[in-house]
Amino acid sequence: MTVLEKFLSGDQAALARIITFIEDRQEKYREVLARLYPQSGRAVKIGFTGPPGAGKSSLVNSIARLLLARGHRIGIIAVDPTSPFTGGALLGDRIRMVDMPTDGSVYIRSMATRGSSGGLAAATGNVATALDAFGFDFILIETVGVGQVELDIVDTCDTVIVVLVPESGDAIQALKAGLMEIADIFAINKADRPGSENIVAELNMVLELKRNKIEWDLPVIATEAINNKNIDRLLEKIDAHLGYIKTSGLFEKHRREQIKNKLFGVMQFHFNNLIRQEIGRITDLDKVISDIYEGKSDPFTVGESLLKKISGIQPLH
Repeated sequence: MTVLEKFLSGDQAALARIITFIEDRQEKYREVLARLYPQSGRAVKIGFTGPPGAGKSSLVNSIARLLLARGHRIGIIAVDPTSPFTGGALLGDRIRMVDMPTDGSVYIRSMATRGSSGGLAAATGNVATALDAFGFDFILIETVGVGQVELDIVDTCDTVIVVLVPESGDAIQALKAGLMEIADIFAINKADRPGSENIVAELNMVLELKRNKIEWDLPVIATEAINNKNIDRLLEKIDAHLGYIKTSGLFEKHRREQIKNKLFGVMQFHFNNLIRQEIGRITDLDKVISDIYEGKSDPFTVGESLLKKISGIQPLH
């Protein structure tokens, strides 16, 4: 049997090899993704994001345990957008690996940029496709921080939980960073610490205006993942949100938008490669660059001219 055949038969060793193949973007990895994609689309993807140290790993662990108790199979992707050596997502994985069953009902994968944030969101989405095609019911995606990479990653999810902590004072800052636009549920974790009631009240006050504009109530749940407190309430809200988006049509609308973005990403990838390839073939490229450097020309006019020459596309203005 080939690795792909073993993957489709449920072999977790083959799953690990396929994910590595995809993540490393080895030759023909897109052909593999094309084979897997029709098998995907059934898993529910839940994203957890927020500042480092908020206890996202413990929260993911607790939610995964409740889902396992329901008989679901869980895939977990822990994304560290900075470095594989920070002890963030990867450390969380090691804790989970000690706790989690080894019967194949859970699969955990860490991902890091290896020095670059470029393409991490797309790679995470591709790994999620592999886990989905393998047959996991839920895919939990945990990412560190609140930067653009993280926002792109959680956009691949159906439900997004923003995790904050009482003493961080991050409530308003997190909302300014764009998290209010992507959050479906807020979890104030480590709620046994001082200030938890204040941040819950502060968030509820800030969110009230938005709640008046949408049907979903944007719940704020105080949790203690380490003590397993209110995790059941958080899962109830996740269930409620999934029910809301499915009955309202937002689930399908979002999935269709994701497909459109994926198409755009695939086309952009190939177009960028075409441009780089064709620019490399320009025999007088050094002269073109020299003319721009010496002020005889400019990159805008030359760039548009080259684009039209290479692809036949008239640049938009």
